[in-house]
Amino acid sequence: MNCSGARLACLVALGGLAGAISGTGHAAGFALIEQNASGLGNAYAGAAAAAEDASTIFFNPAGLVFLPGRQLVVAGHAIRPSAEFDNDGSIAGAGKPLGGEGGDAGSWALVPNAYLSWRLTERLAVGVGVNAPFGLKTEYDDDWMGRFQAIESEVKTININPSVAFKVNERLSIGAGLNYQYAEATLTRAVNFGLGGEGKVKVEGEDDDSWGWNAGVIFSATPDLRVGLAYRSAIRHELEGDVTFRRPALVPSAAAPDGPAYARTTLPESASLSVFQRFDDRWDFMGDVTWTNWSRFKTLDIYRANGTLLQSTPENWDDSWRISFGLSYRLNDAWKLRGGVAYDETPVPDDFRTARIPDNSRTWVAFGAQWKPRANLAVDFGYAHLFIPGASIDDNQTPVNGRLRGEYDSSVDILSAQVTYSF
Repeated sequence: MNCSGARLACLVALGGLAGAISGTGHAAGFALIEQNASGLGNAYAGAAAAAEDASTIFFNPAGLVFLPGRQLVVAGHAIRPSAEFDNDGSIAGAGKPLGGEGGDAGSWALVPNAYLSWRLTERLAVGVGVNAPFGLKTEYDDDWMGRFQAIESEVKTININPSVAFKVNERLSIGAGLNYQYAEATLTRAVNFGLGGEGKVKVEGEDDDSWGWNAGVIFSATPDLRVGLAYRSAIRHELEGDVTFRRPALVPSAAAPDGPAYARTTLPESASLSVFQRFDDRWDFMGDVTWTNWSRFKTLDIYRANGTLLQSTPENWDDSWRISFGLSYRLNDAWKLRGGVAYDETPVPDDFRTARIPDNSRTWVAFGAQWKPRANLAVDFGYAHLFIPGASIDDNQTPVNGRLRGEYDSSVDILSAQVTYSF
């Protein structure tokens, strides 16, 4: 399935940077919070209140009225997740060898984003952002012991987010935006054909016509204290594509026919409450709490075009919370230093963890800096390490697909850079 010519032209025109995205999922679940580099050094604390640059379009569009003139932000994130499986009692699929532990399911990925803001009047501002709110990529060796559960899992999104903000008075600002979102997914796994041998199935699909919205308010209690509340809506996707089989020579095509397939999923809504406090001409404090409605994700169901269920995986995810705190220190007119910590709760229950998304809660430790060589130019860079405790898995699909039992050793490293130009 492909975008129509008009839609593809729109994606190329507004989302060329996002075309390089390889989804990686580094907020809990498979959300991507890496929407700027200026916030990474503070572990994205206070993101719905800080309104530091045009990336506020994603975190809280009300922040657009705090920006001067016109501003262009371009950011890139090099992300290295690691997820290594350690076997503890796995059982091979019926009649098949067990296989190895799969190697590292993570790999380097690039996540770019870009934003443009325009202050039209003292009270009115507009902007547009291009980003990827969700993404996932795990890939194991083809012959690993969990191959009948998962080999490759990849989800990519591209989100185009035009926004508008209005300053009601000196204390209250409001903002809202539309979200046009494109999504595509690829899922592969091995198939146990019994005496016929082993094969492989690939499901590919995309959805190029899904819409959502986001909105927010910022209350300025004093010139130095801001409180922000922001909401991003759920977006429903129907991914249409194809299922293809790699069949052993002894298995006829009628036993596992190729053909069109589809899957429906709803990417969850989220809400954030943030605070930004400037203590003096040196120190800023930021805090944030974010809720994501991951309980929407109950099953991963894939259907053939005629409605026949091809595969169903129970997920039974829970809602999750993220809490973060950060500090910034202005060393001089040119340099600002940042630091932050966060706790990101996983939505994945231990009893329903799968090889496709072996997620667990993570603790962020982040630092970064901003350099301003000129008044209208800023360069931000940051680094974060995500500490992830061991995640147990016991996916029992015996006898046909075996049992995957063991523990994942995981972590994530993030390097980000951003250029902000005001004109």
